[in-house]
Amino acid sequence: MTASRFRIGIAGLEPGRSWAARAHVPALRALSDSFEIAGAANTSLESAQRAAAEIGLPKAYTNVAELVADAEVDIVAVTVKVSHHFEIAKAAIEAGKHVYCEWPLGNGLAEAEEIAALAKAKGVLGVVGTQARVAPEIQYLKQLIVDGFVGEVLSTTLVARGGGWGGIVPDKKNGAYLLDNASGATMLTIPVGHTLAGLTEVLGPIAQLSSVLATRRTAAVVAGTGETLPVTTADQVLVSGVLVSGAPISVHYVGGMPRDGAGLLWEINGTQGDIRVKGPFGHAQLVPLTIEAARGDEKAFQRLEVPASYLGGLPSDPAHGNVARNYARMARDLRDGTRTAPTFDDAVLLHRVIAAIETAATHSIEP
Repeated sequence: MTASRFRIGIAGLEPGRSWAARAHVPALRALSDSFEIAGAANTSLESAQRAAAEIGLPKAYTNVAELVADAEVDIVAVTVKVSHHFEIAKAAIEAGKHVYCEWPLGNGLAEAEEIAALAKAKGVLGVVGTQARVAPEIQYLKQLIVDGFVGEVLSTTLVARGGGWGGIVPDKKNGAYLLDNASGATMLTIPVGHTLAGLTEVLGPIAQLSSVLATRRTAAVVAGTGETLPVTTADQVLVSGVLVSGAPISVHYVGGMPRDGAGLLWEINGTQGDIRVKGPFGHAQLVPLTIEAARGDEKAFQRLEVPASYLGGLPSDPAHGNVARNYARMARDLRDGTRTAPTFDDAVLLHRVIAAIETAATHSIEP
């Protein structure tokens, strides 16, 4: 494709509320040389018209079917709930559109595999929103490891707070969605999945694992109303295993927010030093990360500043800046035939890790 700007239609855009409004719109506008937002489609024409008017888009589509049928739309951005990813992505691909789909790609491995296979068969580019992989801190950290900054990596440990899933939800609608294990939008699939995408970008894939998934809070309270909602998804996720490199890995996610704003600690232990990555909570894809290191005989960790070149001239705010970096890679891939953005095939590999965690959690051994 040689278009000077790619026209993109967004499925699922609610001003002031949705992830598309918070991240995709500012990300695309930061890339105005590469992208033009053609319009939006929501569950109703009225909703799409409100979104288009408030955000300043040229068109409100009657529905998603009209959006994917628009001959002037090159890319469909799928930013709706996980349960609708499959149907919208499939319709867009069958219409010959390239697709940017939020993570998770599908509600489970089977849906992800089918979508990825269809995109390959139709010859369209499918990009998945695992944008932690392209975050400046992650890319800089990856280069440090490649350069042998800490020598051979011996092991890695990550402990984080999931952000949600802590017993209190802001509203009933989204709370019921996130607390239902069948929704596909859980602590395991969202913050753990995003962060594992970043971790394996730096240290390589996981070769084998064991896991524990526990639902310690079986009910959550809706803030402001006191209503109680059932919880069927895990609020404790523990994963241990070995990377392909041979380095042991340990990950523990806890539901809820940290008390002190320190909700992510990722340590990498090497033969010549140690690295610590810190963040306010466990959504590595949308929080600012800091990197500290100590090598040799050093007793104190020193902060490492990410070189400005890793920002790529894009917004430093990680919420939409990292989405912009993913879109920038997508534009480059479409123009040059490269594959630098996380693809649907990459999403399938991550879905397989999630599925392996779920399966491993069902096999316990009594001492």
